[in-house]
Amino acid sequence: MARSSYQFTSESVSEGHPDKVCDRISDEVVDLFFREAIAEKMDPWRVRVACETLATTNRIVIAGEVRGPQSVTHKMIEDVARKAIKDIGYEQAGFHWNTAKVEILLHNQSADIAQGVDDGANKEEGAGDQGIMFGYACDETPDLMPAPLYYSQRILQLLAEARHAGEKRLGPDSKSQVTVQYEKGKPVAATQIVVSHQHLDENMTSADVKKLIEPYVKKALPKGWIKKDTVWHVNPTGKFYIGGPDGDAGLTGRKIIVDTYGGAAPHGGGAFSGKDPTKVDRSAAYAARYLAKNVVAAKLAKRCTIQLSYAIGVAQPLSVYVDTHGTGKVGDAKIEKAIRKVMDLSPRGIRTHLDLNKPIYARTTSYGHFGRKPDKDGGFSWEKTDLVAKLKKAVK
Repeated sequence: MARSSYQFTSESVSEGHPDKVCDRISDEVVDLFFREAIAEKMDPWRVRVACETLATTNRIVIAGEVRGPQSVTHKMIEDVARKAIKDIGYEQAGFHWNTAKVEILLHNQSADIAQGVDDGANKEEGAGDQGIMFGYACDETPDLMPAPLYYSQRILQLLAEARHAGEKRLGPDSKSQVTVQYEKGKPVAATQIVVSHQHLDENMTSADVKKLIEPYVKKALPKGWIKKDTVWHVNPTGKFYIGGPDGDAGLTGRKIIVDTYGGAAPHGGGAFSGKDPTKVDRSAAYAARYLAKNVVAAKLAKRCTIQLSYAIGVAQPLSVYVDTHGTGKVGDAKIEKAIRKVMDLSPRGIRTHLDLNKPIYARTTSYGHFGRKPDKDGGFSWEKTDLVAKLKKAVK
């Protein structure tokens, strides 16, 4: 039997966190290849990108494998990297969008991988790699996300909005963490709040930073969640002046729990950023979230975890697993059959259904890939709940 009273903690990091800087640059490269393919009237289905970024003191290294329009040059890749860093807000002596050295080590995609993934006369398009992917949804928050992560992300979003609107005392690098008290299985209060935020005035104390950020934290959390005994930890080391890649090296793909469910659900292990949607690490994780969210939105369960598994070069998933954690209105096996009916879970089927062959990825790199509002141009299409009616029909 599941516990009904407990505490659970999730963390988030801002767009200026060193790892998130790298995620952003890697996905800017993915978007660049899709934009150029569309502009050149090249079939976007042929785009392939697997891009990793490293960032440290005034140095950015971009490496990986690509296939796409010949119009994409190293100069264009460098330009999107610099624009991303400028947009995030780095103009520090140790990490500056205009003076950091950018090294590009991208080369053509392996022919061995390509032959497994590409479709042909007698072959359906296969998965870009083997692996397991998870999707999750629950009814704890309006966007059907776990509360500890949802509110950790929200704190940093509001602080980032304030910084971009002109709050000059805050730097781009920050982290948050919220410990949530659950009673009878429902989130009811924040018992511990952690915010570490870079400040651009070197003389600011932890107390100064707390006074600055506290209104945004209170706005982010539900009314009544912050109580007299809620414990605050703001810049617990006492100072956070040196931030970003100048203070700590960053790498693409190191914040996969922040990107997903904050530890409240399993993660398959593969990162998302820097990968085109033939890589099922990304696209199948999006599909699994989409399906889990629609299961909960259809009120077939209060919580739903979905696992998909794939083999490189093989089109259809090897397995589909559903766990509604004892909250299902119908059997889990019935939901498993239903989701196969309502969506083609091959890589091509996922990309078609969610319309993923677009430059929509850089925006996913901060404040979570899930729990976001679908955009009019197709971004965050996996957050739609347009399968509710079909799922209800399929389980009958």
